[in-house]
Amino acid sequence: MPRLADDAPVIRATDLSLARGGVRVVDGATFTLPRAGALALMGPTGAGKSSLAAILSGIRQDSLTVAGGDATVEGISVRRGGRKLRVRGYVTGYLAQGAGSNLPARLTVSEVIGEPITARDRRVNSRALAIRVAGLLDELELPLGAAAKYPYELSSGMRQRVALARALVLQPRLFVGDDPYANLDLEVRRAARDALLRRRDADGMALLIVTNDPEAVRELDGDVLVLHGGNTVGYGHGAGELLWTPDGRDRLAS
Repeated sequence: MPRLADDAPVIRATDLSLARGGVRVVDGATFTLPRAGALALMGPTGAGKSSLAAILSGIRQDSLTVAGGDATVEGISVRRGGRKLRVRGYVTGYLAQGAGSNLPARLTVSEVIGEPITARDRRVNSRALAIRVAGLLDELELPLGAAAKYPYELSSGMRQRVALARALVLQPRLFVGDDPYANLDLEVRRAARDALLRRRDADGMALLIVTNDPEAVRELDGDVLVLHGGNTVGYGHGAGELLWTPDGRDRLAS
């Protein structure tokens, strides 16, 4: 897939509305995410953050549908299926909420991380893949010996880092992470954060993060979209520079 012009946004959402089981969960979200940009989705439980992240990542959920408006990821509409959906999957790395707890139990860590590549091309160079996996393990401060282990043999924090490595193995243009630092202690969290910011600064990877952690938002130094009940109630650069809807703050406080 050819790369869009450098000034073209990675994500452009225009009045995007989503429904789950016929019930609106996101209503009229409008925003852009530039290349090498960052966006934090904030808001209380049930605000629609995870649904918005999932639809943008290209993950199909049977009960989640586009109810209005549109959004494009690398120029591909989220309404498109088939081959276009697969292409979106190649350019997007997705770390779902609780991803570390849902790794394939019958695959080794090396196989888990490499699966996005081997599922796409069974003729992949095994040595080159092993080197890429080893590099990710080292970058995320996981022992190289973990490659031969199974997920159940690892701690929850190690499994979360394996899931992050899997999301990064295809060198995506967009990373979508739903609470990406879950189960990580301070030192390991720093390694995970640096892995994301390094790719943003060096390769132009865009970041969309679901989080309510003010420190994570500060580290991103990007835009913030605040949702409540599926509606946008705040938007701006950083948590300290938000523009609120007239009743946005009151709705969050209630």
